Amino acid sequence: MLLLIILGAMTMQRLTVLLLLLMLAGGVVAQSQRDPKDIFEGELVPPEFPVGLDWINVDNPLTMQGLLGKIVIFDFWTYGCINCLHVIPVLEQVEKKFADEVVVIGVHSAKFENEGQTENLRQIVQRYGIHHPVINDKDFQVWGDYGARAWPTIAIVNPRGNWLIRQSGEIPFETFDAYLSGMISYFDSLDEDIIDRTPLELALEGAGDPGTALLYPGKVLADEGGNRLFIADSSHNRIVIADLGSREVLDIIGASRRGLNDGDFDSATFDKPQGMALEGDLLYIADVNNHVIRVADLAARTVSTIAGNGIMGRQRIPFGVPVPDPLGVSLRSPWDLEFDDEGRLHVAMAGTHQLYIYEPDSSQLYPSVGNGREANLNDVSLAASELAQPSGLYYAGEGKLYFADSESSTIRLADFAADLVTVVSGTTENHLFRYGDVDGELGVNLLQHALDVQGTSNGDLYIADTYNSRIKVIRAGETATHTAFGLGGLGGYADGDASVAAFDEPGGLSYADGILYVADTNNHAVRAIDLEAGIVDTLEFSNPEALVIDPEAVTILGGNTAEGNTVQLDTQNVATGEGTISLSLSLPEDFKINPLIDSTLSFASNPQVLSVASSVTILEEQVSIPVTFAAGEDEFNAELTLYYCREGAEGLCYIETVVYLVPVVAAEDHRITEIALERRVFAPGV
Repeated sequence: MLLLIILGAMTMQRLTVLLLLLMLAGGVVAQSQRDPKDIFEGELVPPEFPVGLDWINVDNPLTMQGLLGKIVIFDFWTYGCINCLHVIPVLEQVEKKFADEVVVIGVHSAKFENEGQTENLRQIVQRYGIHHPVINDKDFQVWGDYGARAWPTIAIVNPRGNWLIRQSGEIPFETFDAYLSGMISYFDSLDEDIIDRTPLELALEGAGDPGTALLYPGKVLADEGGNRLFIADSSHNRIVIADLGSREVLDIIGASRRGLNDGDFDSATFDKPQGMALEGDLLYIADVNNHVIRVADLAARTVSTIAGNGIMGRQRIPFGVPVPDPLGVSLRSPWDLEFDDEGRLHVAMAGTHQLYIYEPDSSQLYPSVGNGREANLNDVSLAASELAQPSGLYYAGEGKLYFADSESSTIRLADFAADLVTVVSGTTENHLFRYGDVDGELGVNLLQHALDVQGTSNGDLYIADTYNSRIKVIRAGETATHTAFGLGGLGGYADGDASVAAFDEPGGLSYADGILYVADTNNHAVRAIDLEAGIVDTLEFSNPEALVIDPEAVTILGGNTAEGNTVQLDTQNVATGEGTISLSLSLPEDFKINPLIDSTLSFASNPQVLSVASSVTILEEQVSIPVTFAAGEDEFNAELTLYYCREGAEGLCYIETVVYLVPVVAAEDHRITEIALERRVFAPGV
């Protein structure tokens, strides 16, 4: 169940970590029979944090010396790993119960290249509401210091600053509770004021809601017959129903807060809903963090639970064996749903690395593909196959079910008629670390953590190549995979044709009447691709006020974000030494920069050529930013994120994004010391 990686030879000191306790679901084994001093004291002093790492949720990097007096829990994780995501709510429970004594530090040691980018990690911290410090350990420095070998891994340091535990795998709250309670009681009994109960000062930069109409939408479902679009507004914990033609918000399923409550649309609650499937007036919903499958009766406007008891499962259910009671079983992160032509509901059970089937007529639920071991084993039977976090489904008819197998970075086919699982895109090798952004024939092409797959009426197969921020395609009758839309790299946001359109970690696809709808997750938007015209458009709601949760702040797409959103400047020949980058904004009449949310200008550059703050807050229409130019040649990116509103209407905020591509040649004999950036913003709708 773990994602495992071994990075080089480990030192004897790392191999002899004190007290590798047997931490089982029932608690710490034999703890009551041992001397507490043997359990909670230690001699191994952990290393200090490496300098130069990016930290999230704190103003300044922490030090181990500064954490003396706190019990420190290190969570080694990577954000595409489902097992790691399972640990987050457990640690949230720990933080609530032991708020004064415990500090959790997330050490994000990225598997995928895209996960190693600090801004992407910052968005994940926001998406999952992480309220503790997080380190971007993209070069595996802290990982190596603690001898971690698998995602997730937990390490614990006692309040004296001694390292006690390193344990891989998902650890239940009950185990943490027993162990931490025992440690706190032990040190308190020494009457030495060892535990420091002063709260740690945090700066929760990534744990708030930016006020966008949608928040990290994960999946979409287009209903061509009913002219409706269902949107899993995942981090708002609700389902949005919109009209495909007018783009009017028709209804909202859920109270827009975390929870597991059945009831009417206004009171029902979800926790990170994702995939959906429609049958008549019944909308089935994969409620990921609640580990249940829900059904919304669109006519009665009610929500009920049909499978799962709301407790994350810890046991693998054997292939083909029906669970005795679907409402009594503990499931693990159902991520997507899809009906076949026999009326069976297929479930991508990401947390057990299997596909399930739910039969609505009989209420039977059973694993239908995969033995539960995490791998990329193909060209075998449904029962013998091994999957790796399936996260998206598409049924093509005749028993053929395509699925996006995210951790193997592949698109695979479960052929129920032939009793066979094969790979159709991505690596054909049986391991989980062969990924990339390569177009070409099967066996050559590579994907990176693809989260969805969708077919069209002409037989083309589209792929949400999520961590490559691209939409790729396998044309009908072909075996090669090619990029259709998206610029790749770190992602972006732009509408237009295939030469300029950009996405940021798209997670969901759905097709209807020539349009491919995309849940563009990190852009908090739904995009619509006219496949015949080859044009990407952003879905703008005709009544965005219907989506407001906090009436004091909602952000919708601005007046001209759909075009001209990448600006290529001519080469700037500048003098070495001190200089400036100026930004000149021209806002429409009666509009101003919104004071309720920070607008920013962020830079990515070669520090040997351009030295500038990584991000600057924009408060005025004319801004001058000091920089230092060093001799050399480079191209830097400056990304403007501008929130603006009409005077007197600060609660309704529009967003403008633009990326400036600026080639620079700096030399002593050049005379210019300023690089000028300009942007004219049009009124919304113009």
